[in-house]
Amino acid sequence: MSTTTVTAELPRTRTTAHWRPRLVSAEFLKLRKRRGLVISALTLTVLPMIIGYTVLLSIHAANPDKHGPAGGLENLSGSMDILTQFSVVVAILLGATLGAGDLSSGVFRELVVTGRSRLALFAARIPAGLGLLLPIVGAGFAITATGSTVFAGSLDAPSGTLLVETAAWLGLVSALSLVLALGVSSVFGSRGTTIGIVLGWQIVAAPVLLQIGALGSLREGLLGAATKRLEPATLFEGGTTVPMSLSAAALVIAAWTVIPLAAGAWRTCTRDA
Repeated sequence: MSTTTVTAELPRTRTTAHWRPRLVSAEFLKLRKRRGLVISALTLTVLPMIIGYTVLLSIHAANPDKHGPAGGLENLSGSMDILTQFSVVVAILLGATLGAGDLSSGVFRELVVTGRSRLALFAARIPAGLGLLLPIVGAGFAITATGSTVFAGSLDAPSGTLLVETAAWLGLVSALSLVLALGVSSVFGSRGTTIGIVLGWQIVAAPVLLQIGALGSLREGLLGAATKRLEPATLFEGGTTVPMSLSAAALVIAAWTVIPLAAGAWRTCTRDA
C-alpha cells in the first residue's frame, strides 16, 4: 500500500504592489468626501477665472474702443497671477487636511492598530492629494487658457508651447505647496495651525523676504526664488527676481520637497497612537 502525499501550497500573501494602490484610493476617497473642502477648492480656482473673463467680455462689448479684447497675453498674465495665489491656498488646505485629518477625526489610532505600516500610510497621502489637487487647478487653468486664446481678438494670443510651460509651472508650484503643508501638518497634528503657518509663510513672509535685497544670496534658499526662476519669462515679466542658476533652483526645490516630507514621515512613524 502506497501513501500519496499531497502538498498544498498556501495562498501567497498579497505583495506591496497590490495593497499600496488601495491605500492611495482610501486616502483619496477620504479627501474627496469632504464636500465642503472640494467645493471651496473649486470656488477658489474655477469661479474667479469665470468671473474675470465674464467681466472682461462685458466691458469690451460695452465699449470696444476703450477696452480691448478679453484674451491675449496680457490678460493671461494677469489671470495667472490670481490663479497662482488661489492655487497655493487650495494646495495648503488639501495638504493640511491630509496630514492632520486622521488625527482630528480619531481614525489614526484605528489605522495603526490594524498593523498597517505608518510609513505606507503617510506615503499614500502624497499621490492622493496630488490626484485631487491637480485636476482642480487644471480646471481653473483650462478656463484661463481657453479664454486668453479664444477671446484674443486683435491681441497676441499665447502659443501652445507657452500654455504647456505655464500649466507645468502652475502644477509644480501647487504641488510644492501641498507637500509643504502635508509635512507641517503631519508634524504638528493640527489642521488649523498648519494653515495659519504655511499660508502666512507662502503668501506673506516669503514674498517680503524676496524683496529685501540686503539678504543677498540668502534669498536663493527660499522656495519662491526657485519657482520664480522656472516661471515662463514671456508671461511673468517684472517683479523681484533673485539671480540663481537652474541647477541651484532645482536643488532648492528638491530640499523644500524632501525635508518637509521626511519630517512628516518621521513624526507619523513616531507619534503615539
